[in-house]
Amino acid sequence: MTSSSLAVRELPIFPLPEVVLFPGRPLPLHIFEFRYRMMMNTILEEDRRFGVVMVNPVNGEIAKVGSCAELVRFQRLPDDRMKILTMGQQRFRILEYVREKPYRVGLVEWIEDKPTTENIYPMATEVGQLLQDVVRLSAKLTDQKIELPDDLPELPVELSYWVAGNLYGVAAEQQALLEMQETKGRLEREIEILTSTRNHLAARTALKDVLK
Repeated sequence: MTSSSLAVRELPIFPLPEVVLFPGRPLPLHIFEFRYRMMMNTILEEDRRFGVVMVNPVNGEIAKVGSCAELVRFQRLPDDRMKILTMGQQRFRILEYVREKPYRVGLVEWIEDKPTTENIYPMATEVGQLLQDVVRLSAKLTDQKIELPDDLPELPVELSYWVAGNLYGVAAEQQALLEMQETKGRLEREIEILTSTRNHLAARTALKDVLK
């Protein structure tokens, strides 16, 4: 979808410290702040969608690019608190805030990866192989049974979102991957990350075998 007046809409914005939501990835949340309880009650009467953007915990800066979250299940708790399960939908860029209180509402435009004529399936295959290596080495190192899900995405763009969404403890890296608008570039960066992780795990596993 290209940027146009038809691709722009107002969206309630939920900033979260070091949380980056990707399309197709689940995000459970506990809603307890009054303003966000108001937000949830409002969106439940509308299309059940709001925007999730990362907040930098160091400087408090709110990212300009996030993902739309669709509320798929909720449970009301005492004091009007809620437990909700959301699913990441399309990405967006915040153009401006049209309201700050009681919660932020942004004017956003949807963004998608740029189309390519290049065959990037071999890169997706390499990412899949690296994932298998990382899981195998992690299982050996921790003496636990660890397996990749059976429904691992096959399409390169969906796989790139899955991998990025499962990187833990590196929110800044995840945000950079979210903001990329080329699937090839995202896969290339993930190959670098997974290769480094595999090599690190292989070294630790080899040391563990020596010390047995």
